[in-house]
Amino acid sequence: MSMSWNALHFVRPDALWALLALPLLVAVWWLRRRRANVWRQTVDAHLLRHLLVGRDRRAWGGLSLLLLGTAIAIVALAGPSWRQVAQPLWQTPSPLVVALDLSSRVTATDLPPSRLLQARAKLATLLRERHGGEVALLVYADDAYTVAPLTDDMANVALYLDALAPDVMPRDGQRADRALETAVKLLQQSGARGGDILLLTDRADADAEQAAASARAQGFVVSVLGLGTPQGAAYRNGDGQIVPARLEEGTLRGVANRGGGRYARIASDDTDLAALDVLTPRVSADDSREGQGRTWRDEGFWLLPPLMLLALFAFRRRGALAVLAMMAALPMTLPTTAHAAEGTWWQRADQVDQQRLSTGVDAYRKGDFKGAQQQFEGIDTDAGWYNLGNALARQGQYDAAIEAYDRALKKHPGMADAVANRAAVDAARKRRPPQNNDQNNDPKDGRNPPPEKPDPDKKPGQGQNGDASPPQDKGEQGQSPPPASGEPKDGPSQGSTSPQAADRQAQAEADAAQRERMQQAMQRQGRNDGNDKAQGQVSGTPQQREQQQAVEAWMRRVPDDPGSLLRAKFQLENERRKREGR
Repeated sequence: MSMSWNALHFVRPDALWALLALPLLVAVWWLRRRRANVWRQTVDAHLLRHLLVGRDRRAWGGLSLLLLGTAIAIVALAGPSWRQVAQPLWQTPSPLVVALDLSSRVTATDLPPSRLLQARAKLATLLRERHGGEVALLVYADDAYTVAPLTDDMANVALYLDALAPDVMPRDGQRADRALETAVKLLQQSGARGGDILLLTDRADADAEQAAASARAQGFVVSVLGLGTPQGAAYRNGDGQIVPARLEEGTLRGVANRGGGRYARIASDDTDLAALDVLTPRVSADDSREGQGRTWRDEGFWLLPPLMLLALFAFRRRGALAVLAMMAALPMTLPTTAHAAEGTWWQRADQVDQQRLSTGVDAYRKGDFKGAQQQFEGIDTDAGWYNLGNALARQGQYDAAIEAYDRALKKHPGMADAVANRAAVDAARKRRPPQNNDQNNDPKDGRNPPPEKPDPDKKPGQGQNGDASPPQDKGEQGQSPPPASGEPKDGPSQGSTSPQAADRQAQAEADAAQRERMQQAMQRQGRNDGNDKAQGQVSGTPQQREQQQAVEAWMRRVPDDPGSLLRAKFQLENERRKREGR
């Protein structure tokens, strides 16, 4: 830890005022000490100091430790710091509002095939190439109307580009000032402290320059993208007259200058958008130098260890030594049982059981049934007895497994998995062929096969197809899942005529029959789907098919014409503004 005293700084310096309480603490201690010393009332002062052996020294030592600990705590609370670290700063990307001129002048053909098509293509490029930040789109002629509010879903804005045309506007005109005013309102309604406004048009007037200056004063930057060429071209205005339209760059530069932005003429590539600096938000949220700050790091935690050491002296006489001795002797008192795993001394009983359940489940899934049994033994819960029964059953200990299942059902009556597995194990125990007593009593006979391990996954209730439905997997809840019915059995075969061999053969036949029925059902479903597609029908009851056909017919009657929707929207907005006197 390197430290520079010249750079010492306190994050919370007001906390240092608490140091003024130290003299008050000394005064209170002195008064309490005088009142508590009854000898001063009967013994002269010059004799008392010879009679009281060691008390003054211990008292002053305790006071010193108290003052030192209090001072350290106050300094730590003040947050001492002697270095600064980088602090990422989140800065919201600057939003962008695009205002497109949809007056009749946008139909001029000096930008082949027309200004309008070039403007649509340019907006599509802007929406595709812009990196971050919200975008809004509005159009204007005699008045301005919002096509899409501020959103970070560029694809949603791009849906309306092909529908933009002068015929969706209620009235013809070219009021760029109203477009700028509407753009400012959109930005203010979103709560943005700053933002960009991009105006696409071929000319502007003094009112537009004034509106750009007003937007700049409110923290918004106005840039202009010129549509057209200085030579211009003819177009048909709203009155049906053929008039020329030229690009008036002087007025557009004036709007950009008053708005604090830039001006560029539309180009066939992205150089115009790059020159206007609208492809990347002005304030980026990237982790760059502009997006970082520096802050003082609180180093007060370094004072906590000495403060904790001083707190030991707050115990009673020699209490700290007793605590340390007890902690040193604690490892010698740890239990040495088989289940006292490392770290379980500091865990509750239920936590120890849960840890043993998880360990047993892992061993069970790896095929170590003996290790799983050792982990499950002694867990007096329904899950513990259930898992123990599974582990015992997989080892052929049917009687012990059934007893474990009974204990699980006693803890949790009606436990479906325990009921099913108990029945399966009981059936396997009854099917087990009798063993030769002489072979069982002869430990040297290695040819005596162990009893076949049961399949607790197979329930007594069979479905209509003859196959058993396996119980739910309890591994996620700390219970070991019963073995799957398809797992291989341990031990040698008992012969083709044994009950186990017959069961396996019957199960295999049932599985094959089930697979065949599933394939036939899938083929029938495929033919039905083909017929439905050919006839335009859907599966279900006749009422459902009729309702679906009605919905599809109604959907086909809805015209897919965004231009008509925009035209109706703008017309309603125009009538509302007239009623309000605007």
